[in-house]
Amino acid sequence: MDARVFPSMQTDPDGYGGEETLDPQDWDAVAELSHRVVDDAVRHLRDLRERPVWRPMPGDVEALFRAPVPDQPMPIEQVYGLVHDSVLAYPMGNIHPRFWSWFMGAGNFSGALGDFIAAVQGSNLGGGSHAAARLDQQVVGWLRDMVGLPSSASGTLVSGGSVANLIGLTVARNTAAGIDLREHGVAALDLPLRYYASDQVHSCHRKAVEALGLGNKALRRIPTGPSCRINLDALQAAIAQDRAEGFHPACIIGTAGTVNSGAVDDLAALADIAADENIWFHVDGCIGALLTIAPKNAWRVRGIERADSVALDPHKWLHAPFEVGCALIRDRGSHRNSFAVSPEYLQTTARGIASGDWLYEYGLQTTRGFSALKVWMALMEHGVAKFGRLIDQNLAQAAYLAELIRSQPALELVAQPEINIVCFRVAPEGRDEERVKQINVEIMLRLQETGIAALSDTTLRGRHCLRVAICNHRTRLEDLDQLVTAVLALRTGMAEQAA
Repeated sequence: MDARVFPSMQTDPDGYGGEETLDPQDWDAVAELSHRVVDDAVRHLRDLRERPVWRPMPGDVEALFRAPVPDQPMPIEQVYGLVHDSVLAYPMGNIHPRFWSWFMGAGNFSGALGDFIAAVQGSNLGGGSHAAARLDQQVVGWLRDMVGLPSSASGTLVSGGSVANLIGLTVARNTAAGIDLREHGVAALDLPLRYYASDQVHSCHRKAVEALGLGNKALRRIPTGPSCRINLDALQAAIAQDRAEGFHPACIIGTAGTVNSGAVDDLAALADIAADENIWFHVDGCIGALLTIAPKNAWRVRGIERADSVALDPHKWLHAPFEVGCALIRDRGSHRNSFAVSPEYLQTTARGIASGDWLYEYGLQTTRGFSALKVWMALMEHGVAKFGRLIDQNLAQAAYLAELIRSQPALELVAQPEINIVCFRVAPEGRDEERVKQINVEIMLRLQETGIAALSDTTLRGRHCLRVAICNHRTRLEDLDQLVTAVLALRTGMAEQAA
């Protein structure tokens, strides 16, 4: 560097105008703080049962998150003090053994270490020739093998189920179009496309068809029976009606575990219908796809291996720390053709960093984090068989909770659990559904506010109920006993207050 052009960088490297870095000046001090952070993290997980599932933030903590952007520096020790006291201390609670509000994994420590190591390495998973890219594709291959798709299938890691489903439905749209949809757009379609799913389908599918330019009406919600599974006769009738009325049936969406009740569609039957009708078969397996690795319950998702695309979430039953989802596509060519572009600044070379595969060609993101490492480390540490047993364990716990509820006259089981989601409520007094809802919502909120347990609520077949989604490797039967005891005590206490 010519000191005559940049004199301050030569003579005053630490002053204003000099060259700067974000690296610490004292690496030893940072190492000491890092050891403290790890020790606190270990205690945070080790002592989890001693803390409430959730607690509201006091005013001074809320105020911290309304402060303006800092202009002046703060020592990293003080920064971590704020994180320890005001962030770590007030979590959502989903790693706690009595968090059952929504279907979320509980994380694991080796996965957390994987996230830290991935952040330190800092690799961009857009592609290229480097270890992180190779490991990413290894994890995708493992997930592909777990659900039974052929080795020729492709896949990509994404943020979660919503994007994984969007990837699958995009490839379905482009394949069904019969024209170069990427070039000409949906306005060039000869016939409007139709997608089919049960009336219990996750809301992300509506967002997907809207984002694909098809509109919400393109997603036909097919009625479900008492089991909350898609009605096959109604599906076939809808397909026939749409063909007769000038629509193009493009995709059947099978749900392997509905978000409301955990119902699993008859995937094998849907695969048959899709094959007979020459329609793309997509499986939303973000809840239940990995039942395939559960020794006692893999039969529940028979037929998923015949799907054209599958969406799943390693941050659920593989308990990877948030966030990581996966889209798997049977036809690699159709997958790549839906997303690949070749800009002049991302050309493949015979040697060097750019000699590897460009992973961005299989999804929407050019830049992507190294989320595969946390999945890889946990699978290497525990083996896939253990994760399968943990899935079976959660299903057995749901069956246990259902029996507890049946044994209590004051409680009502709203639906027989198929997998790991239990819907119940305090038994109605009379037929005033609005009053029943008020009572159950109040019980849910008091359970949360006291830190005893976290449940969510939903409405199933017109009946409001509490919802327990057991997706936690830390949950024990004693936790479910405690839940039922607490619900009954709250019911009694509320009745006495009302008297």
